[in-house]
Amino acid sequence: MALLKLHDFDPNYREASAEYEINGFDVYSDTTNDKVGAVGDILVDDNGHFRYLIVDLGFWIFGKKVLLPVGRSRIDYSARRVYATGMTREQAENLPEFNDNMTADYDYEERVRGVYRPTATTGTSKAVGTQSAIGDVNDYSSYDRNTYKYQQEPNLYAMNDRDHQTLKLYEERLIANKNRVKTGEVAVGKRVETETARVAVPIEKERVVIERSTPTDAGTVVSSGEATFQDGEVARIDVYEETPDIHKEAFVREEVRVRKEVDHDTVDTEETIRRERLDVNTQGKPTINNPQI
Repeated sequence: MALLKLHDFDPNYREASAEYEINGFDVYSDTTNDKVGAVGDILVDDNGHFRYLIVDLGFWIFGKKVLLPVGRSRIDYSARRVYATGMTREQAENLPEFNDNMTADYDYEERVRGVYRPTATTGTSKAVGTQSAIGDVNDYSSYDRNTYKYQQEPNLYAMNDRDHQTLKLYEERLIANKNRVKTGEVAVGKRVETETARVAVPIEKERVVIERSTPTDAGTVVSSGEATFQDGEVARIDVYEETPDIHKEAFVREEVRVRKEVDHDTVDTEETIRRERLDVNTQGKPTINNPQI
């Protein structure tokens, strides 16, 4: 199971809860009340559960960092302290060193757990969790690397309510979001209408008018040479008339463009929100550091 630093697992963990922010807390041994060092970071498993505190042992062993299982810690948030349960200087010396460039694999964790495990023997088997002067563990036969679960050792990884008391204060906030909702639909199309159109076209028609009249010199005698008698003489006149030529042609009447415009508006709303405040009631004269009421 991979172990990650808390900020690598969740870069926004500070926004989730202030109780996760224990980096920089001083670390004390609860057996000697000596200051051991300070918390440098937190290691979590791939489910986000706290597994180890990275402790800089600057006050005991300068420059050495080690892992402290969370079940062996007691956190005092008001005093900004972490108490390492049962930690001795000998344990600190036997713990394998941790650095930021290494991967805490199963074998490394077993070396760490071996220092914190109580010595116990069963029959003729080797002691589980015993270590040599340099911190090497002699036997891990009680645990299988393929099936090991942190729940098997609650004394190392369980965070009990007595040693880790927290009180969460909640508040309500107004969260303003927008939802895009379809309120309608506009369909623009064409359809053909028919109607009867009437048009008046003036036309011209020619007609022949034959007029017969008696000349003023009627009855006057003409000479035989002047009077010519011809058979079959014809006068021809062409007669025309106009006929209407009506047909249909299509023309562009108008052009329609369809587009959308966005109107902006601000909607004001108000709601009653609640916030929890911390009340501290004391009896006697207890010492309270940084109540942050």
